[in-house]
Order: sequence, then C-alpha cells, then structure tokens
Amino acid sequence: MTTQNHPFHLVNASPWPLTGALAALFMTLGMVELFNLNNNFLMNMGLLIMILTMIQWWRDVIRESTFQGNHSIKVAKGMQWGMILFITSEVFFFISFFWAFFHSSLAPAVELGMSWPPSGVVPFNPLQIPLLNTMILLSSGASITWAHHALLKNNFSQTSLSLIITITLGLYFSALQLFEYIEAPFTIADSVYGSTFFMATGFHGLHVIIGTIFILISFIRHLQLQFSDTHHFGFEAAAWYWHFVDVVWLFLFISIYWWGN
Repeated sequence: MTTQNHPFHLVNASPWPLTGALAALFMTLGMVELFNLNNNFLMNMGLLIMILTMIQWWRDVIRESTFQGNHSIKVAKGMQWGMILFITSEVFFFISFFWAFFHSSLAPAVELGMSWPPSGVVPFNPLQIPLLNTMILLSSGASITWAHHALLKNNFSQTSLSLIITITLGLYFSALQLFEYIEAPFTIADSVYGSTFFMATGFHGLHVIIGTIFILISFIRHLQLQFSDTHHFGFEAAAWYWHFVDVVWLFLFISIYWWGN
C-alpha cells in the first residue's frame, strides 16, 4: 500500500508482544520453580526478557509518536479510550480482592474463631505507617496534578520539580511498605486474613512501582522536550494511572487497615 485513506496508524510488525508473552510465561514458571525447588534462574531470565521488551517496545512507541508523527488526534483519542478501558479492567481486578476480603470478614467462619481479625492475628495499627502512606499518596496525587497543569502552561521548571516530587513520594511509599512487610506480625499463610491482606496490598504495591516507572519515563521524555501543551498523552496516561493507584489505596486503607482492624 502506497496510500493511506484513513486517519488511523497501523503499526509495523513487532516482535515485542511475543517476547513479552514469553517473558510472562518464564516468570510464572520461574516463580513456581522458586517456591518448590528454591531455584530462581528461570524467574530472573523471564524478568530480564520482560525489562528488555519494555525498553524496546516503549522506544518504538515514542519513536512513532514523537519522531514519525503517527499519533494524530484521532489516534490519540483511541489511545485515551484504550487507557480508560485498561484502568476499568484494573478496577475489577481489585474488586475481586475486596470481594474476598468482605466475604470473609463480614461473616467470619468458625475456623477463624468467628471474629475478625481471626483469633491469634495481630493487625497493623492504621494510625502509624498506613496513615503516613495515605498522606504520601494523597500528596503525590496533588503533585502529579500540579505537573499536569504546569505542562499545559508550558512551564518547564515547575513540571520538572513536580514530577521529581511525585517520583520521590512514590519511592518513599514503596520503601515504607517494604519496611511494613518486614515488620509484619503475621504472614500470607495466617488464615484468610493474611491471604487477602498481602494479595490486596501486595498487588497495589506492585502497581505503585509500575506507576513510579511510568512517571519516571514521562520525566525523562519531558527533559528531552518530547511533550507540549497539546501533545503529551504519555504523561496524561501516567497521571490517570497514578490517580487510580491513589483511589485504590484509599479503599484499602479504609476497609482493610481501618475497618478490618
């Protein structure tokens, strides 16, 4: 085809979906091998392939957007709807964890001592690290909003400063959650309380790490002058994702840390 009679961008043949799927397969099998045979080689290989895939796939998308000009208004609108649907799927992903939590906590079984938290489980004090993490994420939500408004105003220095603050707060949150896990008085094996707690907060922590990387990539692109007030969907998607992470944490804090305590 030498002509294109539509406003959409048809991507070139890419190996990255295949290598990404293989990396996910190796990581999953590697985790099973790690848990059963205490061998982490396959998992580390899958993680390495995943990181390389992410770097090269993002490189291609940035090239299509910034240097080849393929992300027209029509294409950007489609990507916005794609991000909205992706976040919607993530909402239902976390709903499953909340469903499991409330299913077990609203009517505790006799095996749990008919109480919640179950007999013998000492929960976290919600007014200590969990409350601090709540303030950190709310502050990061404010700073990412500040970055968005500064970008719309073409204010380079304020956009840089607010993105640095957001990334720092994201790293601080992850460090505090790691400390909380190390000091936890219960484990994932301590009845359904430990299972639902570590599954919900652990997957949220993973989303925080992914969101922090997302914003870090946006910051690097900002330093390279790849964003403008009318062309910055990569940053916008990162901001939407970060606000989603903020909202999920508020539900986690209120239901699992505070009410579930």
